[in-house]
Amino acid sequence: MFWLFLACSLVMFLQGLILGKYSLRKLDYDRHFSTGTCYAGDWIEMVEVIGNNRRIPIPWLRLEAMLPASLGFKRSKETWVSEGEIYQNHTSFFSLLARTRITRTHRVQCRSRGIFRMDTATMTGSDLFAIYMPSLKVTLRKRLVVYPSLRSDEELPSSWKTWQGELAVRRWIIEDPFLFTGVRSYAPGDAMNRIHWKASARIGELQVHQHGYSADPKAMILLNIEVTEQMWNVVTKPEVIEEALSYAATCTAALIHQGMAAGFASNAYLSPDTDARLARLAPAYGLPHLEDLLEAMAAVEMKVFRPFHELLRLEAEAEVSETIDYLLVTPHLSKAIREAIHLLEMKGHRVSIADLNEGLKGAGA
Repeated sequence: MFWLFLACSLVMFLQGLILGKYSLRKLDYDRHFSTGTCYAGDWIEMVEVIGNNRRIPIPWLRLEAMLPASLGFKRSKETWVSEGEIYQNHTSFFSLLARTRITRTHRVQCRSRGIFRMDTATMTGSDLFAIYMPSLKVTLRKRLVVYPSLRSDEELPSSWKTWQGELAVRRWIIEDPFLFTGVRSYAPGDAMNRIHWKASARIGELQVHQHGYSADPKAMILLNIEVTEQMWNVVTKPEVIEEALSYAATCTAALIHQGMAAGFASNAYLSPDTDARLARLAPAYGLPHLEDLLEAMAAVEMKVFRPFHELLRLEAEAEVSETIDYLLVTPHLSKAIREAIHLLEMKGHRVSIADLNEGLKGAGA
């Protein structure tokens, strides 16, 4: 019995040394999303690529990562998810043969907007009897931007649609040949000198320069996350602001696609994972600018950076040579806000106010 016990112990020790102790030495791992940007409610894929470059298999391999709770994973037999209010622990167990590379795909629903990071993942290997269990932390530095969800025209409150329609009516019919706002597909009747040859070669079909208009209005959407006048720090009704951001994203996308200039700013803190220049985006044209606008909305955090009336005063004090159409998205109108609106109008700017209560009633219905 002694020699049998000794032999078994020696075998267990050797298998642990061979299969477990150096199991992670030549292991490659990468985890990424199928896209870097999407809209709230979209389904995307999280892809894992694991490669075992050793000539020896890995009996047990555990992968762990802390991910945002707003990412909803489709359940599978080999995956275990422990969800909290802010984060969730995503854990997978499986074996890996020698000199094998596998790709594992997880279906993920982006349930809410935001900027999310996936910086690290932890791998733990093991032999057959868990004598050796080495761990390795892998640096990933992956980033996912989830834009606010877009609504249909029928879902937009009438105050938003009225403001958007007034901008379209004020545009002149005659295009300005010296103002370029982007490119569009070729249409019968377009002159040959309007063809954008580089864009046509890149896309694979004829594209032409899209001109702006001589009196093209420039729109600026300003968001107030102060739900009440007494609120001063953390947003007490985040669902109101989320609804407003969804409307703002829909309206902004429509303006940009119509060839108009749009901008965005808010009195909120932005996510530290975004560029500081997105704190205020002046009105501009084009799809790249639209992506910046949507990212700025995705980066809005439910915490007040400055009072809304101060943001309005800064806009009024800015040195601009043209008239701007402002749409104020604010849940309330205090005396200080009304005075700041008067300053903007004294500078010649047009100011409209979105009715958030109307939008919330429509959503509830």
